Order: sequence, then C-alpha cells, then structure tokens
Amino acid sequence: MSNFNVEITWQHAPRAGHPDDYSRVHQWRLAGGQTVRASAAPDYAGDPGHTNPEEGLIAAVSSCQMLTFLAIAQKRGLKVKSYRDQASGTLGKNAQGRMAITEVVLRPVVVFDGAAPGGEELAKLHEAAHRNCFIGNSITAQVRIVVT
Repeated sequence: MSNFNVEITWQHAPRAGHPDDYSRVHQWRLAGGQTVRASAAPDYAGDPGHTNPEEGLIAAVSSCQMLTFLAIAQKRGLKVKSYRDQASGTLGKNAQGRMAITEVVLRPVVVFDGAAPGGEELAKLHEAAHRNCFIGNSITAQVRIVVT
C-alpha cells in the first residue's frame, strides 16, 4: 500500500475588482517540492492564469492512463517513442443531481519506435491501460478513450 501527501495553502485576500469577495488563488505543494499555483475555474470566480482542480483531475486521469500504457507496452516488448494526449473533461450534473466531472475524454496519439501494433492490438493496449489505471479506477466519471 502507498500513501500520497500534498499541502494546500490559501490566505484571505480580496478578489481584484470585488473588495467584498475573496480570492480563490491558492497553492498545491506536492511531495517532490513542486508548487502549483491554483485557483477555482474561471466560471467560478477563479483566476484563468492558474490551474484549477478540474484541470488537475483531468491531467491526473490522462497521466495515469499514459504511465499505465507505457508500462504495459514495455512488458510486451513495444518501444514507445512519444505519447501525446489532448484530454478534456465535462462538468455537469451526476446521477444525484450534484455538480461533478461526469466524463473525461482521452485522445492519445502514440508513436512507436520500430514495429507498431495494428489498430485492434493498439485498442487492446489502451483498454488494458484503462482497466489498470489507478486514478481511472478511483473516479465515477465515465472515461472514454478516442484513438485516431
């Protein structure tokens, strides 16, 4: 079993142009020492120049899918040269009527060094990665993988 820790810090400050409101800007301090400037999404009075939790969740799903895909490909003797994903997420109401990320769409483009798997084998690799992705297994949003 593994444990993971982050530190979130926020201090009260008036929101620019809204002196009776508060800033949503805060920081995520990750275990490796990196600090991410974060805020609420712009639709929720956040700073568009900062990462928001919704983007963080989508990035986590995409990153986990990629890392799992790379591990499976390596075990199968496939050499991946590059992997790029234009991931997106939809914020909507879930079955209980609460706001949630209801869908994450992954659009991985994988370039192999040497022999590349065919379409059916590539789809099976992505499915195996999806089935074994820790983050994907942790959320209730539907995760779709669109391979072009």
